[in-house]
Formats: sequence, C-alpha cells, structure tokens
Amino acid sequence: MTEIVAVDIGGTHARFALARTENGRVVHLDEEVTLKTAEHASLQTAWEEFGRRVGRPLPPAAGIAIAGPIQGEVLKLTNNPWVIRPSLVPSKLGAERYTLVNDFGAVAHAVAQLDDASFTHLCGPETPLPSEGVISVVGPGTGLGVAQLLRRDGVYHVIETEGGHVDFAPLDPLEDKILVHLRKHFRRVSVERIVSGQGLPNIYEALAAIEDRPVQVRDDKELWQLAMSGADSLAAAAFDRFCLSLGAVAGDLALAQGAVGVVIAGGLGQRLAAHLPRSGFRDRFIAKGRFERRMDDMPVKLITHPQPGLFGAAAAFAAQHPD
Repeated sequence: MTEIVAVDIGGTHARFALARTENGRVVHLDEEVTLKTAEHASLQTAWEEFGRRVGRPLPPAAGIAIAGPIQGEVLKLTNNPWVIRPSLVPSKLGAERYTLVNDFGAVAHAVAQLDDASFTHLCGPETPLPSEGVISVVGPGTGLGVAQLLRRDGVYHVIETEGGHVDFAPLDPLEDKILVHLRKHFRRVSVERIVSGQGLPNIYEALAAIEDRPVQVRDDKELWQLAMSGADSLAAAAFDRFCLSLGAVAGDLALAQGAVGVVIAGGLGQRLAAHLPRSGFRDRFIAKGRFERRMDDMPVKLITHPQPGLFGAAAAFAAQHPD
C-alpha cells in the first residue's frame, strides 16, 4: 500500500488530503484541508502549510490535479497566478513519484474508481454505470468540463477534451433570441456560455433584454439563490432554460462520444441535484430524433462524492503507479 498526497488546485482554493492506494486503485482518502490560493505564493508554500497542519513529514508521492492544461515545461493555471514546473516537482515538493492531471480529467478518474453509492440517479434506467464502453463525463462549474471514460476488458482510460467549447445550438424560438442577444457580447457563443456558472447570468440578461426589462439582480450568487428558490420569476425562467440546455448538451456529447452512460459532475452538479430530475433535463437529453430510444436507455448519473477532484487526483496517481 502506498501513501500519497492528493492535491486539487483551482482558481480560489487548493485542497489537500492524504490518500492510500493499492493495486492501481484508491483505498482511502483522508479528510481534506482547504487553503486559499491567494494566501500562498506558490504550490510549494501551500504544500508546506499542509505539512505543518498534518504534523509529520509528507509522503514522497503525489497526485496533483490542476485547473489548466497539462502541457509544456511551465503549467499556468486558469484564474490562479501560481506557476508549476513539472521538472521541479521532485525538488520543490520532495515527491519522488507524482502524477499531474487536468482537474476535470481527475473527475473522470474518480468516476472510474468510485463505487455505485457515490452516484445518484438522474434519468434513464436505474442501473449501475456500464462496465464496458464510453462514459461521458460533463461538469458545469466555473466553465464546462468534458471528458471521456473508456472502459474495456477491466481496464479504463481517461480522455480529456475541450467539449465545453463546441457551438451552442438553439432548439426553439426563444433560444434563437437568446443566441442573437449573446452574439452582441461574444464573438462566438459556445455551450460554456450557457451551461456553466456564467451561463445563468447570461441567460437572465438575455431574457431581460427580450422582455425589455431592467436587470434587477447584479450579484451572481444572489441570482442563483433567487433562481433556485423561484423567488424571482425571470431568474426562475433563466434557470429552467439552464436545465433544458444542460440536458441537450449532455445528450449531444453522449451521441458524439458514442457513450453508453453519462455522469454529471462539476461544481454546480451537487447544487442541481434536487432540481434536475424535476426539470426539462431528461426531455432535452433524449430528444435526439431517431436516437431517442437509445438515449432513453442510457443511465444518467450525478456524482455525489464530496471531493471528486481530490479522489480523482489520487486515482490518477494509482492508475499511473499501480505497484
């Protein structure tokens, strides 16, 4: 059994936890420690603070998920000034073995290794995720993360994608008008402009313009609260559109990837858990013409593990270093 440090670095927070892996899988994840990235100069100083809180030397192994592409000699994070040089990880962190993975790739690793109890049913048959074939992992959060999980003959592979940046396709006259409005502000309207944390404010402002009403809510957090509670009718209408579009996008991605199952993840995923089953998500997910039967036969799950990024960082390490 190998003890490692699991790290999940985002724009605002860096989360750390000790984990244990064995035979290519995560067997235990300790309680996380969350640090604000703005209060630390680098990953190294945050790592040292985590070590102080643990109160003993950290193990010389790490699985590190970062919000940004894993390419090149210098890794720059999205919405975070830290810079990571992979070649210096052993000397800076004392990690003799390490794995670097994109944050949403880490979520797909978590989907691969978590048990059925870590998911809740959204639509389709109430069966476990298939053990063979492609699982599409879609995560609305700050952006829209998309990955493929391929399971074949007891082995899995994670394929990171930029599927969140495909074009938004309106499906009714109101969405035609929303797209026209958004084109005034964005040179190109991707699905991330609609189905992510920024999506609800974008839809809300578009609906306000369509109805020639002033925008009443300026704070995104307040807007989400009003939308999900139904306290503001226009915010609630924007939220309905958000859920419809998430269903349509998830279905499109599943078709494009040849999926046999879908997992909704991301920072907004758990917030939406009580709302998606009662929304138009399913209707839009299966509304794929000749493929409607296939879509309705596909299990769609919501990941409920509290720290899929941390678990996935450890899982990525375990997959790369199975002994």
